[in-house]
Amino acid sequence: MSLLNLPEPILDCILKLLSPMELVSMSEVCTCLRDRCRSDPLWEVHIKKKWGGVIGDVAYKEWHWHITTTKEKGINQLHQQHNIQNGSLGPFSGTWPMLYLRSYLEDCSHLNTSLANSFMMALYFSLENGKFWFPAQIYRGLLVRDALVRYDSKTDKFQARQQNGGWQVMGNNIQWDILRAPPVDTPPWNLHVSDCLQDLKPEDHIEIQRKPRRESTPYETLIVEFKQYSHGSSMRRVKLPRNGEQFEEPTRCYGGIRKLHSDEEIQRWEKLLPPHQTPVYIA
Repeated sequence: MSLLNLPEPILDCILKLLSPMELVSMSEVCTCLRDRCRSDPLWEVHIKKKWGGVIGDVAYKEWHWHITTTKEKGINQLHQQHNIQNGSLGPFSGTWPMLYLRSYLEDCSHLNTSLANSFMMALYFSLENGKFWFPAQIYRGLLVRDALVRYDSKTDKFQARQQNGGWQVMGNNIQWDILRAPPVDTPPWNLHVSDCLQDLKPEDHIEIQRKPRRESTPYETLIVEFKQYSHGSSMRRVKLPRNGEQFEEPTRCYGGIRKLHSDEEIQRWEKLLPPHQTPVYIA
């Protein structure tokens, strides 16, 4: 009996058991298997299994932008428009033509093939090969930093860049356990509008967006006490707005609040804190 003569549910079960490289090999057998082995549902499973903890909806949206733009404009037009030889949107050094984007595709030439029609498969190998710099967040003590990261398959770690007057190198050996997907679809330079202020109560676990200093005139404020800081510390008590605007302090201003609901997320934060301290977190 030929493999293609198997009932479709059985064939699908077999394909789900294959590894990514086995799926690639199977896709080269014939046209019918090529289409099946490149289907988004199959590759979505592999992406979530390996990358699910570090990429979220923001990364998928950014990838959709890259692959759609490549289809619509074509590789040659993209290169002419941005005057580049390497990278889909220009180099990290110098002027970046599409700086408002929250991702970066180093090489878009492979999207000019039939792989462009395989959304999830193309994403998987762009992540695996380190070609796709995607938005993520990195734990730094009691802070979480927004960054662009890419995977290094040789070390099984990540490289990271942070926007600070340009995309500066943040680290080359970022481990999996200090990386997470952005929990909200809010660009780092925009204020996260809180939707939980009416439900906050003592002992709740929260994250607070911390932004560069900016003028603001809030009309109502909320006092938050961070018990992990000593009495007298400027970080012990913070005034936060109830109207969704920022509140200015000497060096920084605080944006929106995000309430933590996931036990896994709370436990992850607690591991970063010294023992016997109440966890209230800054993001």
